[in-house]
Amino acid sequence: MPEGHKTHFLAREHYDLLGGEVVKVTSPQGRFRADARQVSGRYLDSVRASGKHLFYEFDGNVIVHVHLGRYGKFRQRASPPPKPVGQVRMRMVGSNASLDLTGPTTCRVIDSELQREVMGRLGPDPLAGGKKSDVWKNISRSGKPIGALLLDQSVVAGVGNIFRAEILFEAGLDPHIPGSDLSQDSFDLLWKSLKRMMTVGLKHGKIIAVTAREAGMPLPKIPEDKRFRVYGQTECPQCDHPISTVEVAARRLYFCKHCQSCRC
Repeated sequence: MPEGHKTHFLAREHYDLLGGEVVKVTSPQGRFRADARQVSGRYLDSVRASGKHLFYEFDGNVIVHVHLGRYGKFRQRASPPPKPVGQVRMRMVGSNASLDLTGPTTCRVIDSELQREVMGRLGPDPLAGGKKSDVWKNISRSGKPIGALLLDQSVVAGVGNIFRAEILFEAGLDPHIPGSDLSQDSFDLLWKSLKRMMTVGLKHGKIIAVTAREAGMPLPKIPEDKRFRVYGQTECPQCDHPISTVEVAARRLYFCKHCQSCRC
């Protein structure tokens, strides 16, 4: 599932492609057809990301709300675009480019009031000015494991399974520690890791947990299979112990029992 860095990356990219234009919107698959008629021919004012949600804001208080979920994907096409490939839920066509959306969890037309409701249910977004103090408040008041809290979008918006594993590892934290037992110092490390990784992810359009110094090469040149320290790995890069997995909040979490022993 695309995480918060990716939605912010897409928001910037899509506005650069279609922003400030009258956009033709269709639904080749048919499931979005009625909503597409409400949007097509309108001016795209802005594209906003909040956590894992995307909002395409058109004139007249008409907004397309997209959540990619686990299988959603955008494909950039030329303009005019070729014949649709696959189950294209929504196609947006501008003067120089077009976008095809397939497999989203959510694709619907809403207004600004409903948009505020959706965003109001989300926790602070580190890439949208979300405050560290507010995230700390959400975590420190809960007895749930930190590994579960990080995936709760009402606690902090935009963190997914990869970010969760990688920031817990970088901070050396046991994923089972209750949020209310987490020290301010440990949270500070966690927040620092999250901000760094999300900022890098936004810049490069993908999660890169390792640093250029670790990899011995510039970040853009790091191979796909070398971007993570623990997620999807079998051996810890620090101690060579086997990487463990456990289900936390219905998702598989990768961690090192040896290096992530801190319960403070």
